[in-house]
Amino acid sequence: MRGILYVSHGSRIKEARQEALSFIESVKSQVDVALQETCFLELAEPDLKQGVNTLVEKGATEISVVPVLLLSAGHYFNDIPEEMQRIKAKLPNIKFLYGKPLGVQSRLTNILKERIEETEIRPKRDAKVLVVGRGSYNPQTQIDITTIAQSLYKSTGFQDVDVCYLAACSPSFEDALGSAVDSGHSQIFIVPYLWFTGVLERHIESAVKSRQTDARIVLCHHLGDHPAMKQALKERVYETFEPLTL
Repeated sequence: MRGILYVSHGSRIKEARQEALSFIESVKSQVDVALQETCFLELAEPDLKQGVNTLVEKGATEISVVPVLLLSAGHYFNDIPEEMQRIKAKLPNIKFLYGKPLGVQSRLTNILKERIEETEIRPKRDAKVLVVGRGSYNPQTQIDITTIAQSLYKSTGFQDVDVCYLAACSPSFEDALGSAVDSGHSQIFIVPYLWFTGVLERHIESAVKSRQTDARIVLCHHLGDHPAMKQALKERVYETFEPLTL
């Protein structure tokens, strides 16, 4: 019997966990599989092992492990596979299938465009956009975020679109924001490439608040529960039905 395990990042912040759970529940309702569970990589429970065990106890013999992640980085390449190898060793009769993160998709970049439009602030000719990524030591992260920014540049009228990161990569969000402010742009649109709220978004909000007297800074909403995000995750689930085996 098939089971699906959604693996979300996890957060100490209750609001972030609830947002992720609510999102995944809405996707579950669109997937025609009886056994579906959610777990977290860190900072919350159930963890991966608990999620797998719950599915096995309910009768699952084939489990699709679906990472609820935006990009391919350390969690996807290392953390999940390493933990799954330990779990597999104790469950040799269970078949595990591994899905992909959402990756770079034009429909997701279009959400960033929508998030800018939702501010209802008309961009001026010299407006700047900062696409803010989580950051990772995996070089693919910078390639992906740069590709996303280039796509946003092509699909909007903005002439100045840059990237920055919240960890591990350069330039940092703080440095990029400071440079944008010092450069004298009449508007600075901050566009978080983050799925859910959490510590990182609060960090961005805090940095913006510290400059609250600067009306030029416009903070956009994160990707969140946009229908295109739900459709993208749903497709990743169905892709695992004929996939790469862990």
